[in-house]
Amino acid sequence: MKTKKSSAAILRPIREHWKKIAVILVIVLVVSAIFVTRREGVKSKITVSGAWALYPMMVKWADEYQKIHPEVEIEVSAGGAGKGMSDALAGLVDIGMISRDIYQTEIDQGAFYVSVTKDAVVPTINSSNPVLQDLLTKGVTKQTFYDVFITGNTTTWGQVVGTAATDEIHVYTRSDSCGAAETWAKYLDNKKQEDLTANPRATGVYGDPGELAAIQGDSLGIGYNNINYAYDPSTKLPVAGTMPVPIDTDGNSTVDENENFYDNIDSIVHAIQIGAYPSPPARDLHLVTNQSLGGWNEPTKAFIRWILTDGQQYVPETGYINLSQEKLQQELAKLS
Repeated sequence: MKTKKSSAAILRPIREHWKKIAVILVIVLVVSAIFVTRREGVKSKITVSGAWALYPMMVKWADEYQKIHPEVEIEVSAGGAGKGMSDALAGLVDIGMISRDIYQTEIDQGAFYVSVTKDAVVPTINSSNPVLQDLLTKGVTKQTFYDVFITGNTTTWGQVVGTAATDEIHVYTRSDSCGAAETWAKYLDNKKQEDLTANPRATGVYGDPGELAAIQGDSLGIGYNNINYAYDPSTKLPVAGTMPVPIDTDGNSTVDENENFYDNIDSIVHAIQIGAYPSPPARDLHLVTNQSLGGWNEPTKAFIRWILTDGQQYVPETGYINLSQEKLQQELAKLS
């Protein structure tokens, strides 16, 4: 005697059949998505913003890394160390470029950083300065720079070099929050960028290129620039229309042989390497992320590891200074 099957028993194999079809469709869609992604060249994207000082180096690193990792897209923009830090802390970028010390308040907000290279800030003037030869042979002491940039008490170029020249000094500083200003101010008796902008005789200019352009256009101007803006990367000489000012470190009103290294970028880089140029304004440069937001993702961390290892070969040719091997190992250890 045959038993009549229930409706549930009849529908069960039909449901199982459609479940299998659904699984197959999902697999097909996933494979198709992967195929389309590869075909259209969709990449992992790393975003970077911040210090003008580190911008040329980061562009070089990004270009070289993408040659060996075409699946990664790296987008780099400048805007000052302050922007790099705020963007990183807010999670707006993967990496912030910082050209000054990292503050404890920023660490408290989640800032996590590694040092990646080294450079310096140099005081810059117009190459048509009326007392240029005196400046190049005598140099300028830290105290005189302090009186020009901080107090504003030194107002003529004659006062700087000890002559009767009455040409007025035109002081330029940075209007954007930046490592160059913080570093230069720190050299001047541990001051802050606000102390530079508080000088009523100073004119604020945005960005390293803006500061340099202001000096180029004013024969009486003085400012400060990161070395990769003060020197022409193609000729390695000071940028046309400008000249770095020698620092008279021993205060004897003479640019001695051990202080005379401003003619080209290779000379000043060597001086920074051996400690002949003061630190500050020589300083380490950093990359930062927000640890409290999860820190660097894996593609970004791999990029940072490459910077601290294989990427170091591009540092000297780009006009920067390699960190010591011991320092590089310390920074690599932070990533683990």
